[in-house]
Amino acid sequence: MALKIDLMISNILILFFVVGIFNSQDAIARGQPKLSVSERHEQWMVRHGRVYKDEAEKGKRLMIFKENLKFIESINKAGNLSYKLGINEFADITSDEFFAKYTALNMPSSHPSPSPMSSAEFMINDLTDDDIPSNLDWRDNGVVTQVKHQGRCGCCWAFSAVGALEGAYKLATGQLIELSEQELLDCTTNNRGCDGGYMTNAFEFIIQNGGISTRSNYPYQGQQYTCRSQEQTPAVQISGYQVVPESETALLQAVTKQPVSIGISTSQEFQFYRGGTYHGSCADRINHAVTVIGYGTDEQGQKYWLLKNSWGTNWGENGFMKIIRDTGNPGGHCDITKLSSYPII
Repeated sequence: MALKIDLMISNILILFFVVGIFNSQDAIARGQPKLSVSERHEQWMVRHGRVYKDEAEKGKRLMIFKENLKFIESINKAGNLSYKLGINEFADITSDEFFAKYTALNMPSSHPSPSPMSSAEFMINDLTDDDIPSNLDWRDNGVVTQVKHQGRCGCCWAFSAVGALEGAYKLATGQLIELSEQELLDCTTNNRGCDGGYMTNAFEFIIQNGGISTRSNYPYQGQQYTCRSQEQTPAVQISGYQVVPESETALLQAVTKQPVSIGISTSQEFQFYRGGTYHGSCADRINHAVTVIGYGTDEQGQKYWLLKNSWGTNWGENGFMKIIRDTGNPGGHCDITKLSSYPII
């Protein structure tokens, strides 16, 4: 009996001790001063492994970090937004630097038409409403590979094209394999490598080359090198590609069949997108490329497109983005229907 009483007393003392620790920590946290911008920058540098060449460069990047932080907070405080911005790995570069290094889609002077190597004219009415589900996420069907990171090379066009092709190959064969953005970067001569390109040019190269290699055989290196296609055995071939008409209805029908490569007009808000259904500002021209991998409706009843990006998993919703759908504008929000295409296995 005495032993039980001693154990009870011991347990009560332990409980008081633990509660006291948590209360003390909570009190300390409440009493801690708010971190300065400089301290937040230091923590951010550690988290992202950022090292600067000298104090002058660090001071310059601190000021950019401060301005970006101010911009993010001003957008988030605007109210009535279904999306949020947040600090990420791009927080110490300007929007001009960001667009130069992480976008660089070359916008053609006019909407492309199907080439002799592309398929027949897109049939906008080949699906009925009953054929189109209300929500679709190709990730749920194992059709989407992991989010990749293009690094400081403006070859979003290659990642967009490969994302669409990986999905098409999975749907045609049941096999999900990662394909080589580096081969497109090195070998697509009518694109400009890290300085930009266009997705249908990538598809035409794949047709002319007799296919594209796997990523494991021709790994991504983040800069353009000499083409090594002749050393590779193509893993995936395509018979053509299809240009999608400029309309959200046509894009919806295309995405119902497979992931689609698109261009998009990204603004500074895209640089810091953290999550939610985006309906914010757009650039005045198409400057980036992503892959549409689905669509749906959020908890507030807003319809959205689901996009796979190539800026790593620390950006957006683990590398993905939702952007508002059914805007009434044929070009869609941020021009997402204006440069749409997909490969045909």
